[in-house]
Amino acid sequence: MGQHILDGNPPVAIILRKSTRAKRISLRISQLDGRVTLTLPRHVSEAEGIAFAREKQTWLRRHLENRGEDQTIALGASLPIEGVDRELVTGANKRVVLDSATLQVPGKPEQIAPRVQAFLKQMARDKLAAASDHYADTLGKSYSRLTLRDTRSRWGSCSSAGALMYSWRLILCPPEVLLYVAAHEVAHLAEMNHSSAFWETVTRIHGPYAEPRAWLRKNGSGLHSYKF
Repeated sequence: MGQHILDGNPPVAIILRKSTRAKRISLRISQLDGRVTLTLPRHVSEAEGIAFAREKQTWLRRHLENRGEDQTIALGASLPIEGVDRELVTGANKRVVLDSATLQVPGKPEQIAPRVQAFLKQMARDKLAAASDHYADTLGKSYSRLTLRDTRSRWGSCSSAGALMYSWRLILCPPEVLLYVAAHEVAHLAEMNHSSAFWETVTRIHGPYAEPRAWLRKNGSGLHSYKF
């Protein structure tokens, strides 16, 4: 349908689209590039859609602010690993080395981002496998496999066949957030829903979860601003 600029500070560009399948107006922010899309059912006018967007602009601007600007992975940049900012510096060894303040990365400039990503994925796999094993043992269940992806709409999932999937970007979160997501998905091995019984299971194997859940809701979208 086109584009509309929502006035304000700063102005927000909104892509307008009609959908024959949509049953209600929806406003979405892409975690990939920050684009805002307003989807309208066929019977809803453009004016009605724009009025809806204006009503939601406080929510919209807050989420865009939390997402932050895209950040390129390169030497000198800062990257959170387990919730702690580390400066990317030139490594003297042949492998990537993590310490309390830096991530030492060897190689040419064009090799930095892929090497950092590979290091983070392996670290995420190790941490998530250990957490999933622990919670599965506590629950008395077993999972069939564990995979990592760079998902935009969810941090993890559990299939009916017991396959666990996680976003590798969880390694950027504080450790307690990663543990909560692992417990959440493992709990689905017993309860494939979000009923009160499910949340009781999460509490039983993990403990209180309100704080890490709130952290992820507030800060999770910003983790997608790091571009590898």
